[in-house]
Amino acid sequence: MSGSKKKVIIVGAGIAGMSASAILAKEGYDVTIIEKNDKPGGRINSFSSDGFTFDMGPSWYWMPDVFESFYKLFGHTASDFYDLVRLDPSYKVVFKNSQEINIPASYTELLDLFESIEPGAAKKLTTFLEHAQYKYEVGMNEFVWKPGRSIFEFLDIRVFKSVFKLQMFSSVAKEVESLFKDDRLRQILKFPVLFLGATPEDTPALYSLMNYADLKLGTWYPKGGMYEIAKAFKRISDELGVTYRFDEPVTDFAYRDDGSISSVKTASGEYKADIIIANADYNHVETSLLKQSLQSYSPKYWNSRKLAPSSLLVYLGVNKKLKNLEHHNLFFDADFKEHAAQIYKKPAWPDNPLFYVCCPSVSDSSVAPLGCENLFLLMPIAPDLSDSTEMNNKYLDMMLKRLEDHIGQSVTPNIVYKKFFSVDSFKEVYNSFKGNAYGLANTLSQTAILKPSLKSKKISNLYFSGQLTTPGPGLPPAIISGQVVAAEIIKQAN
Repeated sequence: MSGSKKKVIIVGAGIAGMSASAILAKEGYDVTIIEKNDKPGGRINSFSSDGFTFDMGPSWYWMPDVFESFYKLFGHTASDFYDLVRLDPSYKVVFKNSQEINIPASYTELLDLFESIEPGAAKKLTTFLEHAQYKYEVGMNEFVWKPGRSIFEFLDIRVFKSVFKLQMFSSVAKEVESLFKDDRLRQILKFPVLFLGATPEDTPALYSLMNYADLKLGTWYPKGGMYEIAKAFKRISDELGVTYRFDEPVTDFAYRDDGSISSVKTASGEYKADIIIANADYNHVETSLLKQSLQSYSPKYWNSRKLAPSSLLVYLGVNKKLKNLEHHNLFFDADFKEHAAQIYKKPAWPDNPLFYVCCPSVSDSSVAPLGCENLFLLMPIAPDLSDSTEMNNKYLDMMLKRLEDHIGQSVTPNIVYKKFFSVDSFKEVYNSFKGNAYGLANTLSQTAILKPSLKSKKISNLYFSGQLTTPGPGLPPAIISGQVVAAEIIKQAN
């Protein structure tokens, strides 16, 4: 880059912001990240108490290829930062009447499992995953790298020809139900799209690419916990000279006569900038920090968006070892459609929720004291529900009762540490729009160019990254989001 270094200020030290910071610093930009919280990572968050170390946010390590290709850009590999192990079984699914299915890491064993449950299902799964692999390869090599700023990006003949093969206009539910009859197999194959924040009926069949990620690429775990990823990204950006400012919430922007942003203001100071990347919550930046006349989207627009769920999260320290739990455990022992309706159709605290239990101490003795278990419980709920300790405790009791029934052991009397994180916490810690946990739902009407734009429509030097813009929610998409926005900035400078 010629001349003096252009100054880039990134608001928010989440993964997308750190990803963008590394790409831009490598290109010669002078990059500073300003973060409201006391450490990097955004929703990849962590805390320690009473000998337990809890991952607070993402707990699934999928699509290891996305992490690896990012690290490779800087001469690194994942093993430079952490010990990555493949989980086997990948996860356990608990159904009604205490039926349970462990999903094996071995593909041969997986085919045998499907065949044992439904004759003919192994062959169908092979076909289904071949289609899912095609979607993954085209989706991950083409679609997700598009900045989503114009329909013309998708008129590339290769991509255009793929649109029908990618099943953009069908749903995951329709694809799965046309192939498999057994309800348990259907639920296993519909499960990964729950991370995308919409029902399988409303999620384009394109996203069965997630099944390829799940069943073929596998479920992994970085020893020490998911926060090791945030440390890795911080180390890469440190090596490239990125500056961090923690405990500094951004309060305002100063503007030039042409309406571009001249500096970023915090309670501690003012930072001049040539380019700004807002990696904080998109809605928060627009509605709380920008002048109304310079906002790209109206309150009406935001309120019409279909959001992914929020979550009730509970971090528990248990002073004994528990039986019959894997690292990841999905409790599908309740009515899926009923719970989904109470998230998406008629938002309410659920009558009989599905939930997820993560027990990382099964794989990693470092996250709990000797002889103890570290539990992370997650129950998806509608965003913007009213939150209270009473409600949180009510649902914790409900989840623990079903957990105890399944493992045949008491847990409640052995809890030595407990912390809740729910709708209000998402709003307070991450300025999250309506307390959502996963951004916008990945419905067809909110895909690609139909997401909030990664570049402000009114401010020439303001860009956005993170889960509310392209390509969407999840850890690998966040890494890609930072890379895509950095590439746009570099392209416009040349």
